[in-house]
Amino acid sequence: MTHSLPHDDDATAPLGLPGPVVGTAWLAEHLDDPRLVLVDASSTLNRADEAIPGALLLDLDGPFSDPSSGLPHTLPPAEQLTAAARALGIRRGSTVVAYDGKGLFAAARVWWMLRAAGFERVAVLDGGLPAWAAEDRPTGPHAPAPAEPGDVELVPREEFFVTADDVARALAAPDATVLDARSAGRFAGTEPEPRPGLRPGHMPGAVSLPHTELQTADGHLLPLPELRARFAAAVPEGDRIVTTCGSGLTACVLALGAHLAGREDVAVYDGSWSEWGRPGPRPVAAGPA
Repeated sequence: MTHSLPHDDDATAPLGLPGPVVGTAWLAEHLDDPRLVLVDASSTLNRADEAIPGALLLDLDGPFSDPSSGLPHTLPPAEQLTAAARALGIRRGSTVVAYDGKGLFAAARVWWMLRAAGFERVAVLDGGLPAWAAEDRPTGPHAPAPAEPGDVELVPREEFFVTADDVARALAAPDATVLDARSAGRFAGTEPEPRPGLRPGHMPGAVSLPHTELQTADGHLLPLPELRARFAAAVPEGDRIVTTCGSGLTACVLALGAHLAGREDVAVYDGSWSEWGRPGPRPVAAGPA
């Protein structure tokens, strides 16, 4: 007797993904699949009224952030993360695709958080809403929250995120590289920080790799050979990587790029510059990389 593997069009089997990044053609083909949960993870600055049909709003400033931390976009406790995901109808057998109104900015945060919590069927839409709209594909209002909640259980694993003390140790370690996803000007301290009260500059010993350098001008990820070259130039082979940014969003773009480039020993500094850059004892350097 022979057994055939389930196909994507078998509604009893999970909807498979081609990888952690999907294109607009793949999404269009599977847009009506009931196993798909499509979320608009745009930050409030980049969120548009128009949405890809069926997309739900995923609020990284609200239920998907820890209100007790005093910092933006930090990972919520397991109970809160589970409840927020269930409210979007995410089930154990769901496949989640996240997109962004800017191209690639905040959606990678969803990919990283869900993977951190053991949920692997999650991907980012390459180019986000701009890529979808550029192809004259349909848009409309965001979908309402589903009447039936999901049943997913999300328990984040600690190794995906690090604290300020962990970052300090990584900066001093010979086998670790801290990558800063902010712009070169913010890294150098020549551009103002968007959040008031933060010191300009960067962590001494950190390496500047703006998240935009992993993308084309229209917000698509670079081809794999170019991604590998970016990381080879920034991180010695074998180093573990800690990514940081302003508030934990674009650090996940670097984590996504590192994953695609074959670098698996990666963690995200959740507090990022919103924590490190506060007035206090953490050292800060100025000047270009």
